[in-house]
Amino acid sequence: MYVALLLYGGKGSRMGLDVPKQYVTVKGRPVFLYSLKTLVACESIDAVQIVAEESWRGWITEWMEKEGMCPGLGKGNCFPDGQKGEIRGKFRGFSVPGENRQLSILKGLRDICRYAPEESFVFIHDAARPLLTHGQIRDCLAAVKGHDGVLPVLPMKDTVYYSEDGRRVSLLERERIVAGQAPEVFRLGPYLRANERLLPKGILNMKGSTEPAVLAGLDVVTIPGDERNFKITTREDLERFRQLCI
Repeated sequence: MYVALLLYGGKGSRMGLDVPKQYVTVKGRPVFLYSLKTLVACESIDAVQIVAEESWRGWITEWMEKEGMCPGLGKGNCFPDGQKGEIRGKFRGFSVPGENRQLSILKGLRDICRYAPEESFVFIHDAARPLLTHGQIRDCLAAVKGHDGVLPVLPMKDTVYYSEDGRRVSLLERERIVAGQAPEVFRLGPYLRANERLLPKGILNMKGSTEPAVLAGLDVVTIPGDERNFKITTREDLERFRQLCI
């Protein structure tokens, strides 16, 4: 089973907007909807779990209903809060955001374990990366077979230095340095346990989804990333997306 875990809990405070960046409307649709539609339309993805604040869930479900992603969602036919009943569409429910990104992921993983066997794979993606493609999804799911995880990476274009005190620098080997991207895919059971080992405090220091897997010694492979799949972090990124959005 392949389950997409989508992270909608970010505040987007660095952009200074009235709403979090994932809820900004671009070309008539909120940013989060672009990657969500791509994942729901992908035949390989069996289920979708969304981490989001309760105050935004009504709006999210309205858009899903409007786009036909979960027929009858507003009428109680899809069960976002874990009630028993017929599941219509791929959406399986909401998870509560955590204190940081990795705790949000952990809460999502625990909710996914209620309906997915631990040999399943979880596909982690940020709402703020709207230009996800079907090709990227296929590449990730193909590469993770036989491994515990897969991480898309981009090569470093600039010369890279290391500075311990902020003044003196030493040169690093650019050819061996890569920048991690999302989506990341992991085997559900081992990745859940890797995160739980970091509780209660270690998980608060995680900067990327792959860190817990690496610290646990899991078998994580890399594949080439996609420069178009950038994360909207600044106003300039948002304008770039506006220009690229069709």
